[in-house]
Amino acid sequence: MMGELSLDGGIMPIKGALPIAIETKKRGFRGLILPRANAREAAIVDGIEVFGIEKLTDIIDILNGKTEPKPVKLNIEQEFMRNLNNYEFDFTDVKGQENIKRALEIAAAGGHNVILIGPPGSGKTMLAKRLPSILPPLSLEEALETTKIHSVAGKLRRNDALVTIRPFRSPHHTISDAGLVGGGSFPQPGEISLAQNGVLFLDELPEFKRSVLEVLRQPMEERVITIARARISIEYPANFMLVAAMNPCPCGYYNHPQQECACSAGSVQKYLNRISGPLMDRIDLHVEVIPVPFRELSALARPESSKDIRERVIKARKIQVERFTGSHGIHSNAQIPSKKLSQICNITEEGQVLLKNAMERINLSARAYNRILKVSRTIADLDGSSSILTEHLAEAIQYRSLDRENWGS
Repeated sequence: MMGELSLDGGIMPIKGALPIAIETKKRGFRGLILPRANAREAAIVDGIEVFGIEKLTDIIDILNGKTEPKPVKLNIEQEFMRNLNNYEFDFTDVKGQENIKRALEIAAAGGHNVILIGPPGSGKTMLAKRLPSILPPLSLEEALETTKIHSVAGKLRRNDALVTIRPFRSPHHTISDAGLVGGGSFPQPGEISLAQNGVLFLDELPEFKRSVLEVLRQPMEERVITIARARISIEYPANFMLVAAMNPCPCGYYNHPQQECACSAGSVQKYLNRISGPLMDRIDLHVEVIPVPFRELSALARPESSKDIRERVIKARKIQVERFTGSHGIHSNAQIPSKKLSQICNITEEGQVLLKNAMERINLSARAYNRILKVSRTIADLDGSSSILTEHLAEAIQYRSLDRENWGS
């Protein structure tokens, strides 16, 4: 029996009902009595009887044999399919911004981290909110894993038994280190774990405290976060896609097609320097967002839906699943280790010349090289091409805006 007893004899909801039910089955118990609000969540576990109660007197009646409650029955397959891909936001609502949609499609197809740079009102947040709708649907295993984390954190919505859509977490820039990575006297999952199998969106990236951003680096690489305390050490998963958004300068209008930037010389670069180089190293796509012209806003043509884009993303992900079969811990192009890069992202002599010229002429930094190769591999997968062609490389090169030495100077 698990529950929180209130002063009036009511049984209040608890955190972690799903992991508790899993452990109950593992230890050979026949059933579990829980608060009614947690019953559907625990009933996902097959092989144990779950009873939902509201008052302490209900338990007394059960133990004295006065009532015979019926266990909560739940079909996990039906529950999984019920709200699968039921996203609130869709790309059909976005007019124009075709190049940004394309960049987000590439990010979704390869699991790449992305940063959107543009002035206020250009649609950065609106576009980011729609990214989960084009990611491949959650598998049942991923749904259970994500539900367990949300259950432990007490973030599962009332009467929801299973998380069936990819999470989208958007913490405010005033968040603390512990709020982002997790922690506390009794360690709880942070925002990066709540974004497991989904998207972590950091709006106004330079406004986050430097210490908060730096703690992102290790979980972005290792896909797990370890919280150590004097009496306990807990490891939470942290396999998320990072999407960041920022203004290009303090006033927000650097590179704006109509409005003049009011920032002083050097202040743009100073603003960008709030984000450390090692963190930028882990972001594959740099995408400049400009406001949509009126002619595109007033166009009658219906934009492409998230469903259509997702179909292309799923095809590209299937190619990657086949490619990385047998490779432990590698599931997408964004995770390709450096030692396998030359083997998986092999390019032609013509491509080598193009990449060499690009790095010399637009002064791309050395750190851009590996990122360009990984992104070009994803573009080739979206194109259904077994090899990386020069057009794939050319498109990948344009997504390294912030690596150009003269950007912001």
